[in-house]
Amino acid sequence: MNTIYGYARVSTVKQDLSSQVDDLKRTGATNIFKDKYTGTTANRPEFDKLMAKIESGDILIVTKLDRLARNTQDALNIVKK
Repeated sequence: MNTIYGYARVSTVKQDLSSQVDDLKRTGATNIFKDKYTGTTANRPEFDKLMAKIESGDILIVTKLDRLARNTQDALNIVKK
């Protein structure tokens, strides 16, 4: 059975992840990874853990594309992985 993952990210430590996490849960994500890092940095430890865990056929949900990738090329590279 495929696993449904969620990824939530905010840009600063002061920002709250709860609305993203709630949305991810409502859409069926059962394993949610959360980072509090700006999108301009490659330092996203929870995202790295997610990428190491996700397998072909699994589903990844994000609330907005900019939470996942910095730009279109970054998004394409993530999808290829």
